[in-house]
Amino acid sequence: MDIKAIPRKRDKVETAILQSATRLFAECGFEGTTIAAVAERAGISKQNLLYYFPTKPSLYQRVLDDVLDDWLARMEHLADSDGAPADVLRAYVAAKLRFSREQPWASRVYAMEVIGGAKFYGDQIRERVVPLLRRDIAVFERWMADGRIQRVNATHLLFALWAMTQSYADFAAQMALVLGRPELSGADFEDAGQLIGELVLRAVTSVG
Repeated sequence: MDIKAIPRKRDKVETAILQSATRLFAECGFEGTTIAAVAERAGISKQNLLYYFPTKPSLYQRVLDDVLDDWLARMEHLADSDGAPADVLRAYVAAKLRFSREQPWASRVYAMEVIGGAKFYGDQIRERVVPLLRRDIAVFERWMADGRIQRVNATHLLFALWAMTQSYADFAAQMALVLGRPELSGADFEDAGQLIGELVLRAVTSVG
């Protein structure tokens, strides 16, 4: 056997496991998801899955780690405090909506964990999300101190921005029902990005 093929095979199996687990945790929650169900959806045996992830909590932890890694990476736009606020905020909104469009199941897993009180993942949220939230608030504070934007409660503005963008993943099924089609389209996300961007900019500056 080609020794180089072993890592590739492992990566492929692990990816299949994580994709299947993300979907099932999003649909059924932690309690309603079984290792056997994940293995069946991934097309492998339960024993094979346990080789990669010995317990359901370890699998759930890895799923949430991957979700948070991706989510936080897309929040990096606000780190550019030297950029024009309007450009930075539009890029931030676009990045958050891309996450909702590209990773809807991942967004729902995270949402379900938080709605359930973050029993499994509260420490990680405190350690990783809170410092970045404070960093982003500091960016707004610098902009306000420099007179680049109006005074605003940055914490609640970010909460509102998260809610608006993440709803396009967490409540996509309801939106599609209202719109009378199977799923949201690319045009829907473009329209959402434009509107959310305008709402955020109106909240912080008179410049559109």
